[in-house]
Amino acid sequence: MSRSRQTFLFALVFVGAVLLTVGVAALLLNINQRQTEARQSPLRVVEIGADELDPAVWGQNFPIQYESFSRTAENYGATTYGGSEPFSRLERYPALLRLWAGYAFTLEYNEERGHAYALIDQQNSQRVLQRNQPGACANCHSAEAPVLIAEMGWEEFNHTPYNELSENLHTGSSCHDCHNPETMELTITRPAFVNAMAARGIDVNEATQQEMRTYVCAQCHVEYYFAGEEKILTFPWSEGLEIENIELYYDGVGHVDWTHEETGGDMIKMQHPEFEMYSSGIHYDAGVACADCHMPYTRVGSVKYSDHWLRSPLVNISAACQTCHNVDEDELISRVTDIQTTTANLLSDTETALVAAIDAIVAAQTAGATDDQLTEARELHRSAQLRWDFVASENSTGFHSPQEAARILAEAIDLARQAQISALQIEIAPTVSDTSGS
Repeated sequence: MSRSRQTFLFALVFVGAVLLTVGVAALLLNINQRQTEARQSPLRVVEIGADELDPAVWGQNFPIQYESFSRTAENYGATTYGGSEPFSRLERYPALLRLWAGYAFTLEYNEERGHAYALIDQQNSQRVLQRNQPGACANCHSAEAPVLIAEMGWEEFNHTPYNELSENLHTGSSCHDCHNPETMELTITRPAFVNAMAARGIDVNEATQQEMRTYVCAQCHVEYYFAGEEKILTFPWSEGLEIENIELYYDGVGHVDWTHEETGGDMIKMQHPEFEMYSSGIHYDAGVACADCHMPYTRVGSVKYSDHWLRSPLVNISAACQTCHNVDEDELISRVTDIQTTTANLLSDTETALVAAIDAIVAAQTAGATDDQLTEARELHRSAQLRWDFVASENSTGFHSPQEAARILAEAIDLARQAQISALQIEIAPTVSDTSGS
């Protein structure tokens, strides 16, 4: 082959390669532009202010997301162990009245509804109407919380009585809770989460986008308590996220939620620790975010977006599960139900053991046992019940971390039976009666 022909072919290949590279680059640029348009919405019919809380206003720029978010007001029915169908858990599980004897949860404890009712259901709860609660309760139930915190200060907001703040609370969950109104980037708006992560040595400002798709949920779906006289909303994470770490933390600070009305023991009430439980599960280890299952990506025409109708993946199997799991829908539902049924049965067994422990402690008290004699039984009861409550109040019925849920409940049953035995073994000194005369 002549040198000129070789040169021509080389030039032809080179030009082809350049054109291919340019074409690929143009394609990638076009995809990036379309993704940016999908994120930012081409409408932009209104400017969203820094303190704009009304989802309807945001919805003028982001109608697809707003339409799906609005559906959180819908009742999508009941799943086997959850759903959005409201019912009284106290009526369905009467043992709760004894487990929480003397605590506000015996006034009302209902199956939760969608995010649209976050504030409505709180303001109408008997736990708020009949008991004096701190403003800290509003942190996760009202979009006004960050605005009021900025105006009042963190400490003042938390310890102000809830019923004094209530007239300033008008909006439940809002776009503003999770998104920066200027950039639409995910953002953390609740100080308690920032503080808790910092206590674990984690700077949330360095989080990846995928981590943020969990972090914005973990601002609220966690265990928490109100610390000190100022009632500061605090996540007990400085020792770690497992139940043993949380118990160690509470023991260290001496926190008590209430005194059990029957046993006289100091008790801890767990609060929906979804993030903590999920953090020990296989999906978390695989890098799956909360939003991947509860707000899965979907399409409307050519626009790909995150579905803002937050709900159980069990009513959205195709988008929430089958994107990763190439398994028949009925098979996936069966797998989840098997896990949840196992957990529900363990919860029931634990409740039986806890009631037996309460009965034994009450019997010992009635027979004349002293507080010193009851110390061990009460402490074992407390440890058992906080473990049961960690699983019972977590809203996946074990699915977020099946093996961890089973482990915790096995320990809870063991501790409850130890509490029962401890109370039964107390030797009651006989009462000396007046037997004067013969």
